[in-house]
Amino acid sequence: MELFLQGFPIFLLIFCRITAFFVVAPIFSTRNVPNTFKLGFSFFISLLVFLTYGLKQTIVPDADYVLAIIREILAGALLGFAAYLFFTIVNTAGSLIDMQMGFGMANIIDPMTGVSAPLMGNFKGMIATLVFLSINGHHYLLSALLQSYEWIPLTNTLFAHVSSGSVTSYLTGMFGQTFLLAVQMSAPLVVAMFLTDVGLGFLARTAPQYNVFVIGIPIKILVGFLMLAVMMPGLVILYEHLFEQMFTAMRKLFDILQGPAA
Repeated sequence: MELFLQGFPIFLLIFCRITAFFVVAPIFSTRNVPNTFKLGFSFFISLLVFLTYGLKQTIVPDADYVLAIIREILAGALLGFAAYLFFTIVNTAGSLIDMQMGFGMANIIDPMTGVSAPLMGNFKGMIATLVFLSINGHHYLLSALLQSYEWIPLTNTLFAHVSSGSVTSYLTGMFGQTFLLAVQMSAPLVVAMFLTDVGLGFLARTAPQYNVFVIGIPIKILVGFLMLAVMMPGLVILYEHLFEQMFTAMRKLFDILQGPAA
């Protein structure tokens, strides 16, 4: 009983961080993964971390213990959000493409997130998920979560980093970087749609007998699908670079949370 009372507070802190990570992290947080599996998997990973790392720790469950629980939940959510933010690039790029192709009103329900998603964003999101699983990205996510206890121990100074503004400024910069990547990912198709609009404008001026509003929509859809077919072979390389950027961003977040607070 004495060993249980000493180890349970440490296990609870580890379980809070890992559970918060799985609630936010890509792939693991989707609706296709049952909640019972998430809880069981979180418990199993927490038990492994406790046996390898938690046995060396000593924590007194005093009045600051509640703040420690909140701190661990925030740490896990930050790590998961840093990874999830790069998956939103695909949906953002798909929204930009859909607005140009004429699919802006044809949103569908994404079964993985349960929210309305653009057609092209949902299609590219499926490909990104398959590429992420094929390169064992979920294993790298679990490895980053386990290594977080070496960089961000249970007795971390997360609140000091948040109050100093270093975490907020980093997340703001990362949000701008991901939006820029989304624009770059959708740029070839958006430019092709713009040139198609220019060509239809010249057609309307030179041959007024053609109803540009009627023939313009199928032409833009056809050009969009042709450009998408041309871009498909390079999507794998593009997604691999995107996931590399994601893990680099998580390492930078580790560096910020490990260093002294400003």
